[in-house]
Amino acid sequence: MSFLLDTHTLIWWWLNDPSLSRRARDLLAARSEVVHISAVSAFEIALKVRAGQLPTMAGPLAQFDEAVRDDSFRHLAVDHDHAIRAGLLEGKHKDPFDRLLAAQALVEGMTVITRDPQITGFGCETFW
Repeated sequence: MSFLLDTHTLIWWWLNDPSLSRRARDLLAARSEVVHISAVSAFEIALKVRAGQLPTMAGPLAQFDEAVRDDSFRHLAVDHDHAIRAGLLEGKHKDPFDRLLAAQALVEGMTVITRDPQITGFGCETFW
């Protein structure tokens, strides 16, 4: 099985935040599954760091590539198939980051590790 981390899941993992579910924490700590980190999450985190909304993520953001590799995660780029699928997804949820993550999961056949119930509205499999 292959997984894609939602941005909040990645942040909580890196900050050892208790908001991360025990199931998600155990899955990530085991490092026995293929886990992807989207470029979308890097963009979302960078925007929030710049806006002063996530100052605690400035360090991990500066070492993003190394942090992803240190956790044995894999990078996932955004391509045109992801962008087209995101734009065509039905649903009221308009957050462009969530739409792109959902589209990537659908196109690539991944399960999204997320607490956000709106992601399932796009037809994604989720894990929490």
